[in-house]
Amino acid sequence: MLIKRRKNYLFLLAAFFAFSCDDGVTQGDKPNIIIIYADDLGYGDLSCYGATSVQTFHIDKLAENGLRLLDAHSTASTCTPSRFSLLTGSYAFRNNAAILPGDAPLLIRPNTPTLPRMLQRSGYRTAVIGKWHLGLGDGVLNWNEEIKPGPLEVGFDYSFIIPATQDRVPTVFIENHRVANLDPSDSIEVNYVDKVGNWPTGLERPDLLKFGADTQHSNTITDSISRIGYMTGGESALWKDQEIAPTLIQKVNTFITESKSQPFFLFFSFTDIHVPRDPHKMFKGKTAMGPRGDAILQMDWSVGELMNILKEHHLEKNTLIIFTSDNGPVTDDGYVDYAEELLGEHDPSGGFKGGKYSAHEAGTHMPTIIYWYEKVQKGVSDALISQADLYASLAKLVGHPLQSNEAPDSYEMLDALLGKDKKGREDLLQESFTIGLREANWKYIAAQTTEAPVWLKNKKVATGLSKQPQLYNLENDREEENDLSSQLPEKVRAMQERLDKMLSSPTRKGYKD
Repeated sequence: MLIKRRKNYLFLLAAFFAFSCDDGVTQGDKPNIIIIYADDLGYGDLSCYGATSVQTFHIDKLAENGLRLLDAHSTASTCTPSRFSLLTGSYAFRNNAAILPGDAPLLIRPNTPTLPRMLQRSGYRTAVIGKWHLGLGDGVLNWNEEIKPGPLEVGFDYSFIIPATQDRVPTVFIENHRVANLDPSDSIEVNYVDKVGNWPTGLERPDLLKFGADTQHSNTITDSISRIGYMTGGESALWKDQEIAPTLIQKVNTFITESKSQPFFLFFSFTDIHVPRDPHKMFKGKTAMGPRGDAILQMDWSVGELMNILKEHHLEKNTLIIFTSDNGPVTDDGYVDYAEELLGEHDPSGGFKGGKYSAHEAGTHMPTIIYWYEKVQKGVSDALISQADLYASLAKLVGHPLQSNEAPDSYEMLDALLGKDKKGREDLLQESFTIGLREANWKYIAAQTTEAPVWLKNKKVATGLSKQPQLYNLENDREEENDLSSQLPEKVRAMQERLDKMLSSPTRKGYKD
């Protein structure tokens, strides 16, 4: 009897000390977490969001069995700022984050609290696989030696990355601290100002190209595609563009196989559907929209392969999946792939105005799907959510109390992500080459105060930039055609004052009433 009582006591004691959060997730039963981050995918690019010219079967299945968010946002209309905010819970302007060149130093400093580091400390094994574009190193990089600081120094246990974007050199993968498959006798040299080596450029040898490009994208040719920047060397390490998606899936499979005995966090950062669009032969010509449409199919295939991996290891029921994109869509972005001409009836922005680079709504209004077997309320939700909120929300999920220096602009929105709260935020900030503010259905775009880059003028996108503030009511003006700023000066003033508070004080500590 004494032994039995002792066992009961020990069981109760263990239960008492076992961590649990409000949603019933215990330390021994924490879900795996995967963020699938598409690149340049618009709100209207998925069939579950209304697209008819392309069918995204696997992503649609996630939506069918999960929650489809109708008012979820990246924090910025360009990639580096959005990625910075997602991983730090901080708006990018607080760190002067902008689109980085391919040889930029690491933007997230190693002492910065990050989402992966928070999950590491909560018992997770963490990885980033795919596009990085947050800089590497502390200054001038030597691509032939250890490359750090990088993802491992900001909270990832494993990384297999494209250092910037696939339209920038060097066109090599980096695995942890080293260029993958590099021959030490064939050293890499990279320069973003002057040509290095004797590899031809797109301007010198257009006859070598799979497809043409603008001047910005006409530097060194690798895999018959001209890029931004110059490089030479490292031939054994060069990727083949058509093999990028299958290669990333192989690395995902290895990571999940090796990590399945403990909770894991995977930041699966797609290269699709960013330019240059040169999808695998499995997808070439499968849509009427050319390479951009085919790349959407390839992206959808990657989601299907990921789900197959999870099912193979019996992990699909205890894995929280968040599918979204880094910024709005762009068709003509430097390469001759006829994406603009082949759109037909397809609307990448899903009825919203603008796209990538834009202050209008399509710049940050992202297709977003939450899947977690029997934990997410299936259906749709109008909750207003920012990607910056993932940090605080996942911290709540795993039982991590936020410290004073963590995720300053992140709100805990776990109930909204799980479909229990259909309202979400009261407002959110949108970064582009100016600043925007959403408050319910009101959309405010602040007056442009700095000059936009010259190359932006060549993009076929409504930038939303103006020397005067703009005000729109999205409830009856989704396409932002009727500027109400002159009719409602008091509303303009109120939204500018609210925006000023957000800009001057970390969100979570400051402006919110």
